[in-house]
Amino acid sequence: MLSEFKTFIMRGNVLDLAVGVIIGGAFTGLVKSLTTNLIGPIIAFATGGTSDLTKLQLVITKTLTFKYGAFLNDVINFLITAFVVFLIIKFINRLFKSNKKEEAKANPELEILTEIRDLLDAEKKA
Repeated sequence: MLSEFKTFIMRGNVLDLAVGVIIGGAFTGLVKSLTTNLIGPIIAFATGGTSDLTKLQLVITKTLTFKYGAFLNDVINFLITAFVVFLIIKFINRLFKSNKKEEAKANPELEILTEIRDLLDAEKKA
């Protein structure tokens, strides 16, 4: 059972997933810092309010408070994260498309077989 577990852990997919989770956690902290320290003050400057979005709230009664600032902060964090993930995936897709085109062009056997096919077709027509 221990050897099976070792085999499972050493598979590439599990290691890739672990690295992704760790980097995702660090990236979440980075996005929160960006929102709190850079975007929050810009919004506060534009609105003339506080630089901490989480302090924005609508108090109806002492027990009923809508903390819309915290929600806005989370929405901004989500949009930034989604945009960066979109850019990363777009970059990776472009990278793999260019690699596939190079592989298709770099196959000399395929070029020779294509030339032979064309020559045989030309002989049949003659």
